[in-house]
Amino acid sequence: MNQTVSPFAARPGALLAVLAAVPWLAVAGACAAGGASGAGASWEEHDDRNADTIDHSVWQGILDGYLRTDDPSGIHLFDYAGLHANEADRERLLGYLEGLEAVDPRIYSRDEQMAYWINFYNALTVETILGDYPVDSIREIHEGIVPLSGPWGDERATVLDQSLTLDNMEHDILRAIWKDPRIHYAVNCASLGCPNLAPAVYTAARLEEMLEQGARDYVNHPRGAELLDESFGVVSSIYTWFQEDFGGNEAGVIEHLRRYAGPELAEALRSFEGSLDYEYDWNLNAAR
Repeated sequence: MNQTVSPFAARPGALLAVLAAVPWLAVAGACAAGGASGAGASWEEHDDRNADTIDHSVWQGILDGYLRTDDPSGIHLFDYAGLHANEADRERLLGYLEGLEAVDPRIYSRDEQMAYWINFYNALTVETILGDYPVDSIREIHEGIVPLSGPWGDERATVLDQSLTLDNMEHDILRAIWKDPRIHYAVNCASLGCPNLAPAVYTAARLEEMLEQGARDYVNHPRGAELLDESFGVVSSIYTWFQEDFGGNEAGVIEHLRRYAGPELAEALRSFEGSLDYEYDWNLNAAR
C-alpha cells in the first residue's frame, strides 16, 4: 500500500511540537527513515520499489498563502514581509524544514527524491531570506567577508548528519545526479531574474509535467529569452553560467531555447545568427 509519509515521522518529538503549531498538517503513514547514519551517505542511492511519498503539505500551505502569481510582469512574487510578520506560519515553515532534515531520502524512489530536494531547496531559500529580512537582494546575505557573495555556500541544513549548503543541494545533488537542465527552472533563488517559484509543490507524480511547464514559462518570458532583432538577442545569464547543461556552447543554448519556445520565438531562433547578451536581475522577488 502506498503511503504519504510526513517528514516529521522519523522524529516523534519534532512531530508533536509541529502538530501543535500546525493543526492542519496531514500526517499519513509511518516513515522507516531515520535509522541510518549519514556519514559518507551516497545521495545517489534510491529504491524505486518504494511507492511512498513525502508530505509537503506545509510548504503547499505557505505557497498558497504568500506566493503571488498574478503580477502583470508575469513574475511570481513572494510576500516575505507578510510571512516574516506571521509568527505561526514562520514556525510552520521552520518545522517543515526540520522535518525534511529528519528524512532519509535514499529510501525513496528517484522521482520522489528529486521532488524532495527541489521543495527543500525552495523552502530553505525562503527561510534564508526571512532570516535576514528585509533585504533588497539575496546576494546581501552571506557569512563570509566577500560582499554580495550570497548564502549559497553557507551551511544551512543537516541531513543524515551531513551539513549541506544550497550549493550542495543544487550542484552536488540535483545537477550531479539527474543531469537535467530543467532543474534550473525548478529551483528558485528569490530573484526577479530567476525562473518562477512554482505555485504547487513538486511531487513524483507531477514531476515531468512541472519541469516541462517551468521550462516553457521561463523561455517564453523576456527575462528568459528575447530576440530584439535578427542580429541581437538578450537571454538569461543562466545560459552562460551553466552553459554545460545546455549543450556546452551557444548553439546548444539556442537549440534548447527552440525546444521550449512558442511558435514565433522558435521561428526567430531557427534563423538567428546574431549575437547574444546575457542579463540577470538580482533584485528580490518580493511582493510590494
